[in-house]
Amino acid sequence: MSRTARKAPENTRTPRAAQYVRMSTDKQQYSTLNQMAAIASYAVRRNIDIVCTYKDEGRSGLDLDGRAGLQGLLRDVQSGKANFDLVLVYDVSRWGRFQDADEAAYYEFLCKEAGIQVHYCAEEFANDGSLASTILKNMKRVMAGEYSRELSTKVSVAHCHAAKMGYWQGSRAGYGYRRLMLDASGKPKSLMEDYQRKSFQTDRVVLTLGPANERKVIRRIFTDFVAKKKTRTEIAKALNADGIPNSIGREWSMQTIDNMLKDEKYIGNLVYNKTACKLHGKVVHNPADMWVRYDNAFAPIISKKLFAKAQERIALLPYCHKLTDKELLDRLKALLSKKGHLSCNIINMAKGVPHSHVYVTRFGSMLETYRRIRFTPNERYLYFANGIRINEIINSAANDIIADVEAKAGSAVFMPELNLLTINTHFTIVIAVAWAISEGEKAGKKRCRWEVRKLKYRRSDLTLLIRMNRSNAAIQDFFLLPSTHLPLTKDRKKLRVSDRVFGQFRHIDFDTVLHALHARLRSRVVAMSRGQNTLSHQN
Repeated sequence: MSRTARKAPENTRTPRAAQYVRMSTDKQQYSTLNQMAAIASYAVRRNIDIVCTYKDEGRSGLDLDGRAGLQGLLRDVQSGKANFDLVLVYDVSRWGRFQDADEAAYYEFLCKEAGIQVHYCAEEFANDGSLASTILKNMKRVMAGEYSRELSTKVSVAHCHAAKMGYWQGSRAGYGYRRLMLDASGKPKSLMEDYQRKSFQTDRVVLTLGPANERKVIRRIFTDFVAKKKTRTEIAKALNADGIPNSIGREWSMQTIDNMLKDEKYIGNLVYNKTACKLHGKVVHNPADMWVRYDNAFAPIISKKLFAKAQERIALLPYCHKLTDKELLDRLKALLSKKGHLSCNIINMAKGVPHSHVYVTRFGSMLETYRRIRFTPNERYLYFANGIRINEIINSAANDIIADVEAKAGSAVFMPELNLLTINTHFTIVIAVAWAISEGEKAGKKRCRWEVRKLKYRRSDLTLLIRMNRSNAAIQDFFLLPSTHLPLTKDRKKLRVSDRVFGQFRHIDFDTVLHALHARLRSRVVAMSRGQNTLSHQN
């Protein structure tokens, strides 16, 4: 009896995959080479062709910030330009150690929504959407985040222990000092650059005296403050006038001088754990009983007597904890009366007025501070408040488009990191706002220009610009145009909207925007259909 061989379908092809690898600084076992080797083995066993690599080296998995590799992967997936069907990742923790497990799930969902499956190659479960795999995957996500929390606690304890022994824990030495690496026996190895890491885990770091010219500047600062009774602002201005840069090559400020005058480092004392910032969270000021001290840890630059006199004079300065709310606001009112206008720069440079940070700490924000003294700053300086409002306008437009598309049996996903909408997995729209900027009056008529804000992505199919009216109180009109028609500028913040350039794409209301959008979608579907028919005829 003869057997007839079955012919394989002509449309079958080898699955194409992108691999994503990430290494922070925690484990050598997670080196990108090790990850890629494991992923390659996984791909060979399943006849998967790896066509591209997205990589993040030396990057924490706590959030998306700074992870250009994962951001690029998500952009390509959302734009519909990805030339792969799968994403291969070593394990759940390489995708990220997000403190909110839902954030990791959201980024995977963006891939799934685009028809791209994520495979975790070293995990014992298949990421197939089954109940068991879903439960295990979520447990792994929670465990990955918990690992970071536990590691953060262990690292903090280890750093405090090393500080108690007189070893420096910072990544920078600061002005006047340099970091010196010691081997396990305490023998000096080499001076270290800023942010340079130790060669081995058993190495230690101490501070040693820096260049003579920097030490001379430090003595000058303390002497000018104590003996010559100069203010911190006057000292900063004098150093800047002499062309002397600070430790990071920038100009001196009152706050920098203030920090130096209070730093016990300059009398040789190591004080650690005054502040804490865990898991990319907010900086917390620890109480004094949590500080770690080691006196005479390294060579001093100034005498303890001079430092003590500086602290005595600092104690007499009008700091926020000594001034009532009324006293703080009265000083600001007096400055406003004198200058006629206020800004953080004006406040920080004024004598007898606390630093703007003092007002933010006391009242919550500079806007709230200004409200209390009945000062209304020019609208263009309300960056934070304007930014929140612009985000609300963009999110509202995105939600309206999504609702309209889904009502017509389509699908739409919004990526707020890029203000990018993806419709039906392949069509992309970026949303931005044209914000009015006043240019004064001419011939009795107010003049203004419109600058584009929040334009985060310029490779989408379309760009929707929402133009505000001259007072930015309401939406004036809309512009829906191909992104290729956006003028090229080196600085996206300099992009301005004019009727002369964008007039042909103008819409007076949102309904006409939606109508034009669906017309674009229909023409895209027709073009794709014609392309497929042409290809089939050629075959």
